[in-house]
Amino acid sequence: MLYLSRLTSLALTIALVIGAPLAFAAQPATTVAPAGTAATTKAPLPLDELRTFAEVMDRIKAAYVEPVDDKTLLENAIKGMLSNLDPHSAYLGPEDFAELQESTSGEFGGLGIEVGAEDGFIKVVSPIDDTPASKAGIQAGDFIVKINGAPTRGQTMTEAVDKMRGKIGQKITLTLVRDGGTPFDVTLTRATIQVKSVKAQLLENGYGYIRITQFQVKTGEEVSQALAKLRKENGKKLKGIILDLRNNPGGVLQAAVEVVDHFIKKGLIVYTKGRIANSELRFNATGKDESEAVPMVVLINGGSASASEIVAGALQDQKRAVVMGTTSFGKGSVQTVLPLNNDRALKITTALYFTPNGRSIQAQGIVPDIEVRKAKITTEQDSEYFKEADLQGHLGNGNGGADKPTGSSKAKAMPQDDDYQLAQALSLLKGLNITSGR
Repeated sequence: MLYLSRLTSLALTIALVIGAPLAFAAQPATTVAPAGTAATTKAPLPLDELRTFAEVMDRIKAAYVEPVDDKTLLENAIKGMLSNLDPHSAYLGPEDFAELQESTSGEFGGLGIEVGAEDGFIKVVSPIDDTPASKAGIQAGDFIVKINGAPTRGQTMTEAVDKMRGKIGQKITLTLVRDGGTPFDVTLTRATIQVKSVKAQLLENGYGYIRITQFQVKTGEEVSQALAKLRKENGKKLKGIILDLRNNPGGVLQAAVEVVDHFIKKGLIVYTKGRIANSELRFNATGKDESEAVPMVVLINGGSASASEIVAGALQDQKRAVVMGTTSFGKGSVQTVLPLNNDRALKITTALYFTPNGRSIQAQGIVPDIEVRKAKITTEQDSEYFKEADLQGHLGNGNGGADKPTGSSKAKAMPQDDDYQLAQALSLLKGLNITSGR
């Protein structure tokens, strides 16, 4: 199975979501390329290194403070072999492999955060919407310095993830550091995480908002349903769409392709390049654009990774949408999951992906067309001005319509009211409609 991922092996969610750091592609599980595919001749066996390996293994078995069996030593050696290739390649034991497969369904157990490693610490890549982590206020960029009082510095990603996993209903205390400040504790209760990958609503008459929290197997289908829902609620053709990919860690590659396919009529979406034959893939639009070509803004930030970057990059290169926000994560490699015997698997980087214009975003990210940083919106609380319509005996409006006295313009709270980036995206869409005469 191919998949895109943001961080480390199981850089995962505590619940193990692959998305952030794992974003897989909904392709059939790929098999190992036939011998000779990547190289025409085989290199001779490194006999000296193999002798050293055997000697080290013997010394550990003979001298280590506690007995260690051959199986444990060999599995640890395999893990080290994979983990030192790049941050996204990993050896998956039976539990990790099962969790990887389950994550595409959108339901798993845990806290609901994707984590990565930075400078020896465990760092929050992004919390998943509507999970214990997001409800507790954990933010992207927070460092997890302790888990139930035990320091995380020096722990491997897998060790930290294992400690954060546990039975549903059990409590766990994370000690966090935010923006270099004083450490503080957050206590969460492990839960079954049911991720809703797509949410949609009308922000105002004519302007639709679609948020994708991560790319799962059915995300493309859910985006199609969201577009239909927005058209029905609006009662006529939309004036604009905002696609929100902020803090979306990634997910299934095929889902990302399907999402782009709903917004463009033709053209290349993404292509991949690697050493083995089946890593060379090209994905093109099928002509089933369901967006009616209305103006579009895509929101991204540093928490937007892998599959999110494919979508943003494709819509940007195809001049279909204005990309707004801050530079994305920069995860531009593709991993292939190779099943092994005994319910184990290798997750190994096999290719890089490229946007339609041939851009690799690896370690660079998608740069937005319009940079808009996160900001806090403060509403002035001064009293409204006295209006003509408040005056007793005022003249009516000759053109018809109801009077608008003080207090008549108050509207119910909407997402854009306290989300500066979203408010700017909506303002841009309105401006595009005005200048285009829509």
